[in-house]
Amino acid sequence: MQKLGAGFITTNADVETLAFDWGTVRMLSEPQVTGAQRHSFGMAEVLPGGGHERHNHPGAEEIIYVVSGQGEQMVDDQPPVQIGPGDCVFIPDGIYHSTLNTGGEPMRLLIIYAPAGPEQMLRDIPGCRVLAPGETPPTA
Repeated sequence: MQKLGAGFITTNADVETLAFDWGTVRMLSEPQVTGAQRHSFGMAEVLPGGGHERHNHPGAEEIIYVVSGQGEQMVDDQPPVQIGPGDCVFIPDGIYHSTLNTGGEPMRLLIIYAPAGPEQMLRDIPGCRVLAPGETPPTA
């Protein structure tokens, strides 16, 4: 991480990679990386056909912004809706949700939790491999 002016700049090489069978998450701003307390911010990459199961984040809201790719988003146990580049999904505190990549390319998502905290729970998901900064997950 580089300090630049009044802010902090992080790159993918500066942070851990959380690797799952469905893709990866890199938290570019969270308390342990930048000291941010009111939010955490990262990039998720969901592999084709991959996705995370229904879950919730008690005590935190989440915003998901689709950078690229196509998928289905379920929020509050409602039928899934199609999402794609430019779509923004708001998930209220404690609401169940899931995401599935339905396209043929990786789906890239910006994710924000407010307040910070749920990103720590990602590390506790069975099968999560925490890779050191700069380490890349093996390709299948």
